[in-house]
Amino acid sequence: MDSNRKTAIIVGVLFLTATVAGILGNSLIDPILNAPDYLINVYPNRTQMIIGVLISFIIGLAVVGIAVFMFPILKKHNEPIALGYVGIRTAEFAIILVYLISPLILITLSQEYVKAGAPDASSFQTLGAVLIAVRHWIWRLVYIINGVASLMLAYLLYQSKLIPRSISVLGLIGGAVLLAGTSLAMFGLIDVDQGAGMLVVLPGGLFELILPIWLIVKGFNSSAIDSPSAKQI
Repeated sequence: MDSNRKTAIIVGVLFLTATVAGILGNSLIDPILNAPDYLINVYPNRTQMIIGVLISFIIGLAVVGIAVFMFPILKKHNEPIALGYVGIRTAEFAIILVYLISPLILITLSQEYVKAGAPDASSFQTLGAVLIAVRHWIWRLVYIINGVASLMLAYLLYQSKLIPRSISVLGLIGGAVLLAGTSLAMFGLIDVDQGAGMLVVLPGGLFELILPIWLIVKGFNSSAIDSPSAKQI
């Protein structure tokens, strides 16, 4: 197995790992934080919260890994954009780290809230609401950055013909829809967390499912890697 085939498999596995980690992490954290009495329940469920945070941390590691492993191949076709892709994925990792801080702070806040009792409850509720809101807005930024990253990767894959262009086009559509939809959500025009608004993640989600499966099963187009246009200038 040559190095390019190994890279394709690693990148495919990393994409799937990020997707699974996102689903598992949020499935552990969100039910607790979305409950009306979350301040009472966070601390008793701290183990579940911490496990969810650690699993979600894997998302950041995976997205940076994707960019790093793809860089040697993508730079042959467009080094500035390939380098930018590494940068945007690194920024995504940094924002994910910030995103994961609020659930950890809420564990301590929940503990103190239960100790304080009714007389001081309002201040804890206000701080809790702020932390939930911060988490909400930061995840919007993650969506924005993910949309930009998808556009960059899909463009490079389309330009290079490393994979079928139909998959690359799906990535371009997915990145554009996610970017536009999240931008509208930040202005309160749609809600991407429920109802029809959730459709903005569908094309990008399909891209991030079909692409890794293709990479694992088929790998990169070897003729595109070895083509004269892919040679480093």
